[in-house]
Amino acid sequence: MAVLIFVRHGQSLYNLENRFTGTLDIPLTVFGREQAKIAGTKLVGYTFNIGYTSMLIRAQESLQIILEVMKVTIPIIKNKAFNERMYGTLQGLNKEETAQKYGLTQVEIWRRSYAVNPPGGESLLDTYNRVIPYYKSEIEPKLKIGQNVLIVAHGNSLRALMMYLENIDPLDIVKVDIPTGQPRVYHFNQKLQLSGVKYL
Repeated sequence: MAVLIFVRHGQSLYNLENRFTGTLDIPLTVFGREQAKIAGTKLVGYTFNIGYTSMLIRAQESLQIILEVMKVTIPIIKNKAFNERMYGTLQGLNKEETAQKYGLTQVEIWRRSYAVNPPGGESLLDTYNRVIPYYKSEIEPKLKIGQNVLIVAHGNSLRALMMYLENIDPLDIVKVDIPTGQPRVYHFNQKLQLSGVKYL
């Protein structure tokens, strides 16, 4: 049985400041690094053949910390398919101030909906359409031969993956929020059918 585990990166500086981060390359906070250490502690005892992450430093640093805590070295592949969704003109803006300007309802639609794009940015559907083809071509073949995979990425790229893995409806994914630094474990049988899922 193959195992896939994903982890949303630890708290970033813009998470702390309540800003839209998107594809801006913002580092972890001290607390974010601690979250990654805790994730690594939870993953001690698991064996991974390969790790994947995005092109953004907060995910890469989280993965590095996790592996240091686990005291393991594995091949790492960085790919933009796992980048956070691009928030367009909202990137870098404070979420509360943006809500005051455009209205809370509109900002929540931009943040949480499946198919609505923020101004100049990606929808979750757009994110899904780059994450899932990459997952199918690069990761599923490894799982099929029994390799265990670790992915450290971002809230929206992982929500897209979660939709695919758990067959979540676009209307229901709106309510899903992936916590930072908390590993989610997927077990598959030899036919790559999902046999179990949980947070550690």
